Amino acid sequence: MPPEQESLSSITQDQLDALVSLHNRFLEGRIGGRRAILSNADLSGLSLNGKDLRQANFSGCSMARMDLAFVNFQEASLYACDLSFSNLYQTVFVRADLRGSRIENANLEGADLESADLRKGGIAGPGEAAGHTAQAVNFSGANLSGAKLTGSMASHADFSDATMCSANVSGADLRGAVLEGANLSDAEMEGAKLGGANLKSAILTGVELKDIKAKDVDLSEAVTDENIGVSVSDLDSSLPTMIETHRRWIKSVGQTGDQLDLSDIDMRPLKSLKMEKLTAIQALNAKFFGMNLYKVQLQSAVLDGSDFRDCDMEEADLRGSSFIKCNFSHAKLSGANCSSLLFGAGAGTNRFNPCNFEEGTLRYTNFENAKMKNAVFKNADVSFANFSNADLTGADFTGANTEGANFDGANTQDSVFDRDGSRPVFKIPTDKE
Repeated sequence: MPPEQESLSSITQDQLDALVSLHNRFLEGRIGGRRAILSNADLSGLSLNGKDLRQANFSGCSMARMDLAFVNFQEASLYACDLSFSNLYQTVFVRADLRGSRIENANLEGADLESADLRKGGIAGPGEAAGHTAQAVNFSGANLSGAKLTGSMASHADFSDATMCSANVSGADLRGAVLEGANLSDAEMEGAKLGGANLKSAILTGVELKDIKAKDVDLSEAVTDENIGVSVSDLDSSLPTMIETHRRWIKSVGQTGDQLDLSDIDMRPLKSLKMEKLTAIQALNAKFFGMNLYKVQLQSAVLDGSDFRDCDMEEADLRGSSFIKCNFSHAKLSGANCSSLLFGAGAGTNRFNPCNFEEGTLRYTNFENAKMKNAVFKNADVSFANFSNADLTGADFTGANTEGANFDGANTQDSVFDRDGSRPVFKIPTDKE
């Protein structure tokens, strides 16, 4: 538990339910009603599902991992609250005060944040000035698909790696906001104030860019309709025909057929390559993001620089493949086989190929129960990735960013996590953190 939360008073579910009951009487103007006011309380893991908490005050409370789906927080104060990892599905925050709040990796799908105050804020500690601890609102890694942020005040807010597909940020103040790596496909952004915003590596397909380009915005490496590449549907030959030619190439050890090369191709129109056999293909800088790649076979493939964000790759066979500088943020690879492959007929000709994620971006990626023996993560960003119960025997994390990553139950025997070969002690989040 962070030091600043040590003094928080704990609240039980029964106590919280009683508080909500009195608040409902307050909203109805009934005798004995009392507005819900909690300050610096620990509500972690509790439920307020579907409750009406308009005008309530939860300033400085720890509300992590709560069930807050369908709650009405209209005009409520959640100033400097920690809502990380909570379920905020279709929660209403209209004109709510969320300044300085932490909402990292929470589910805000369909949430309504119209005219919400998402500016910097924070509660000063002893001896500190009021603005000294002001923090930007943190939506990093959160799911804001279809959320409504029209007119919200979100200057300098952190939306890095957030999923914001079809979100409405029209008229929102996003000046200086961090949207690096965010998925804003099909988002409505008309009239949004974006001066100084960071949209590096963001997905902006289906977004009108004319107004965005006119502002001081970092769009470097952003994926747009203009630079997405050739669509797979526009290739000279159909993909099934190309795959069949590729299989002849494999079967004949290169004597007939041709290797399948999908480099720089936008694969998304296919939507799914579920259980497809694509062994030994080449696809440099290809766009797969959002696709269904469940149980796909991609052994011994070269896919450097490709984009697999938000893909479903559960139980995929990726043995011995190269994913150098690929982006897997938010991808699901639970149960995937990312082990090494051994080629050759004898000791003198053997070639050992590990699964290589070197310099890749794997933030919030789910590798639960994956087989990753000898996998290479040198200088990769695996922050907040889930490696729980994965086999990481002999994996190389030299120079990798492992901040917030979950290694609970993982086999890390002979793994290397820093440049001197020693292993750090990993901190696994608990329900009260």
